[in-house]
This record gives sequence, C-alpha cells and structure tokens, in this order.
Amino acid sequence: MSAPSLRTELPLLAILALLWGSSYLFIKVAVAEIPPVTLIALRVLGAAAFLMVVLAVRAQRLPRDARTWRMLLVQSFLNSIGAWTALAWGQQFVDAGLASVLNSTSPIFVLFFTAFVTRHEPLGMGRGAGAALGLLGVSLVVGTDVLRGLGDQVAGQLACLVGAALYAGAAVYGKRFGHVGAVATAAGTMIWASVILVPLALVVDRPWTLSPSAAAIAATGVLSIMCTGVALMVYFRLVKTLGSMGVASQSYLRAGIGVVLGIVVLGETFTPTIGLGLFAAIAGVALINAPRQ
Repeated sequence: MSAPSLRTELPLLAILALLWGSSYLFIKVAVAEIPPVTLIALRVLGAAAFLMVVLAVRAQRLPRDARTWRMLLVQSFLNSIGAWTALAWGQQFVDAGLASVLNSTSPIFVLFFTAFVTRHEPLGMGRGAGAALGLLGVSLVVGTDVLRGLGDQVAGQLACLVGAALYAGAAVYGKRFGHVGAVATAAGTMIWASVILVPLALVVDRPWTLSPSAAAIAATGVLSIMCTGVALMVYFRLVKTLGSMGVASQSYLRAGIGVVLGIVVLGETFTPTIGLGLFAAIAGVALINAPRQ
C-alpha cells in the first residue's frame, strides 16, 4: 500500500487491536456470572443483530447464493467457532501469559501459509523480520518467565497454537470475499456462529435459569457490539486493504494493549522490559505493513 493509504488503515488496525485487546476485560467480568458457552453464544448473536441493523441502515444486503454462504460457514469456523473453542479449551491448562504468546503467533502461521501454500500476496525479508520481531515483543511484554512453561501442558499449548493457526487461516481465507462487502461478510459469519452456538448454549447451560447482574449484562453487550460487531467490520475491511499478514499483525498490538489496560485499569506495574517489548511489537507491525515497491 502507499503511505497515504497506510495513514488511514494503520489507525484502523490500532482500533481493531484495542477492541480485541479490551475484550479480555469484558470477558473476565461477564464469565464470572455467565457460563462460557452461553457468553459466546450471546456475543455472536448480539453481533449478528447489530450487523444486520448496520446493513439495513446502509441499504445493503446479505449474499444470496449458496456458494458464498458455504464460504461464510468456513470463515465463521476459522474466525470464531473453531478458534474460540480451541483457545477456550487450551486456556484451561495454560497460564494466561503463555496463552497470550501462543495466541500471538498468527502472523507466523500466515507467513508459512502464504509462502508454502497460497502465495496470494508478496512477502519478503521485511515481513519475515517483522513477524519475528513482533513475536519477540509480545514475549517481552507478557514476561519471558512464561516461556518456562513450554512443554509442561502440551495438549493445552497445542490447542492455543491451533487457535492461532485458525485465526491465520481466517486472515488468508478472508481474501476470498472481495465480491462481498465487509459488513455483509461480518454479518454472515456471525449468523453462522449463532446458528451453531445458540442451540448448543440452550442444551449445555440452560441460560433461562441464570440471573446475571447488570454489570455482567453490560459487559456482554459491549463485548458483543463493540468487540465483535464493530471489530469484525474493521477486520474484513483491513483484510482487503492491508492483506492477510497486515491484519494478522494486530495480534502483536493486541497483546500490548491488554497489558497496558492492565496497568491503567488494574494498577499493574510498568517495567522497562514491558516498554522494550511494546517498542519491538510496534516495530514488528511497522515492518509487516511497510509500503512495498
């Protein structure tokens, strides 16, 4: 992309990272009173409803051909159903810091998928260096001590890596929706997620027996509309403009934003190592998204 275009798209990448990075805070509030399956079901159902309203306001329509809906099902599995399930299962056995590092490997997977399978966009040494530098930055931000746990809970760690690989697959597969608008693509994926997850929640959690507090309901609403509905609109736009590697690089910023929010909101300690990690993560994102000749 050209430098003027990047001045528009990179702030959107930061917004996407902020929306997804802050989702962990809202999940922490909501999941204390709402079971995980029901929480995810409410998240996707609310996002689907919100995106349908946006479509109506813009006088846009959902796709009508069966082929596109089959593609949307695949995208929904990669971007939400499969990825969230794998990560949720893995995080039962893996510390949050290590899970954050493993979940931030999506750009590495995108790099491998693009280089050896799809070859759908140019790579180059700069992007490879950016992917490695960003991952190093995330490791410094969350603390290198978390890496000592590698190999202790192999199944859980593999599940976190599977989730990251699915996110990478979503960034690559999302390039196929050039004929569908960003809002319609986001709405279609959330409709599929709702079709699958809402019945599952009804069977597993019997949500009509729950009595969540106003705080839990509000957290779920923000998680659904802002961290999912709005975030997915931005995400599918960036897939088209920044490409698969570019949009995947938000995972480096997301980890940093999560730590910064912990410092600002929860009073956690800021250290020079965290500062160095944030610098490395931002530098990695810059290298991945640098204008290419």
